[in-house]
Amino acid sequence: MRSLPEVLSYDEIEAMIAKIDHSKADGQRNRAIIETMYSCGLRVSETVNLSFSWMYLDVGFIRVIGKGNKERLVPIGSEAIKYIGLYLSHTRNKIPVVKGNEDIVFLNRRGAKLSRVMIFMIIKDLAKKAGISKNISPHTLRHSFATHLVEGGADLRAVQDMLGHESITTTEIYTHLDREYLR
Repeated sequence: MRSLPEVLSYDEIEAMIAKIDHSKADGQRNRAIIETMYSCGLRVSETVNLSFSWMYLDVGFIRVIGKGNKERLVPIGSEAIKYIGLYLSHTRNKIPVVKGNEDIVFLNRRGAKLSRVMIFMIIKDLAKKAGISKNISPHTLRHSFATHLVEGGADLRAVQDMLGHESITTTEIYTHLDREYLR
């Protein structure tokens, strides 16, 4: 049997968010990243490649190109929309953008697309600052998103669609997590 992925509680996610220094330029960006990854259940590659042309924030959706170049529409939470807006108005518009990265939402301070490793480091650092000793990665936010949806009574097919899972059996791991939670 597959081992169950590590999951963060709501309080642990809040504790990580509380450790973000919003007075720093990268703090605005990092808050937007965490909110977006968690509220949409995004993979790291989907986060670093997120484009303005795929965002429909006025209707609360983003278009995601996932594994196997599969496209899906995912609802985005109001907090994520709020913090993307703050990042764009306070930080992103002050960065000289490297040619070819104009449509990319999340940039490093030199105006280039963030690397997967950079997002990994941001999340590890926030977890450490929040005193979370679990072995977590950016994918932990995705697992937490799905687990919290299932715990909240979301339809498994809807969760499958939001995660972009080809097979429902991949999504069913979250029902096992939920059984552990109930136990």
